[in-house]
Amino acid sequence: MKRTINRRRRSKIIQLVKNKLKITENDVKRAVKDYLNIKGWFNFPLTAGMGSYPGLPDRIAVKNGRTLYIEIKRPGGKQSDHQREFQHNIWLKGGQYILVKCVEDLINAINEIKGR
Repeated sequence: MKRTINRRRRSKIIQLVKNKLKITENDVKRAVKDYLNIKGWFNFPLTAGMGSYPGLPDRIAVKNGRTLYIEIKRPGGKQSDHQREFQHNIWLKGGQYILVKCVEDLINAINEIKGR
């Protein structure tokens, strides 16, 4: 009997840990904002609402004459059709659009842009 109780308890603990370790889009947004601030980027969120352009990215960042359009997703998250279209339009005009699912994506993209 005691063994069954321990298994149940262990199963509940494992489930609680798994639920707490899920990374949300807001977690990624906070980390991106903090990183940009630390690195000296002027950045601000864009809020989509009634009458706004469809597919707007979550954040815009500017530094040293460069403007980044940053779409933030949780790990495993996907862009909408409008967001992909917005990305395509930015790229057509020579803009820099970054899809970020973790801070490392942002760091790698910024380093790649610096190297150009």
